[in-house]
Amino acid sequence: MSDTLSPALLVELLATSANLVFIVLLIREKILCWSFGIAGSLLSVYLFADARLYSESVLYSFYAAMGVWGWLRWHRREEQHDNPVTRWHSRLHLLAIILCSALALLLGYGALSFTDAERPFFDAFTTLFSFFATYLEVAKVLEAWVYWTVINVASIWLYHDRNLDIYAGLIGLYAVLSVWGFFSWRRSWLAQSARVTVT
Repeated sequence: MSDTLSPALLVELLATSANLVFIVLLIREKILCWSFGIAGSLLSVYLFADARLYSESVLYSFYAAMGVWGWLRWHRREEQHDNPVTRWHSRLHLLAIILCSALALLLGYGALSFTDAERPFFDAFTTLFSFFATYLEVAKVLEAWVYWTVINVASIWLYHDRNLDIYAGLIGLYAVLSVWGFFSWRRSWLAQSARVTVT
């Protein structure tokens, strides 16, 4: 069997397709996004474990679980006609950055000491901040897209370094889509604010 038809490559193609549909539907604030996110995440767990990026594998397991929560939360909030885009105060972001950085250092040290992980600290930082950005995504906090832009740009190198070139290309596209996501959700937030001002 040729390299181009390897099972790992086919799984990578399916995972990237599902993840791409997820982010486009997320930007458009469609609840169906979570179904594609769960499927893409579960396929990705296998790929990253095989590439010995264990923090990334844990991260995608978390994405799958958050996808379930995201679907349930958005479904409940939409039934109540109360699923707005929100914003966080800068102090909350500063606290989150300090906490995520401290946890990333601990995770990186643990991976370095007890596993054969590649790029343990870089992997740990992208993983911890992705945990946080995913939470913001489910909660529909506008600044989630700012974190995703930074995480995605940083992750391009990490995935290319581990020969996950399709994922590296997808993440490059994610970086562009994250900018679109920010402006799309910002328009929603401004429209909501205008309606509140009028009423």
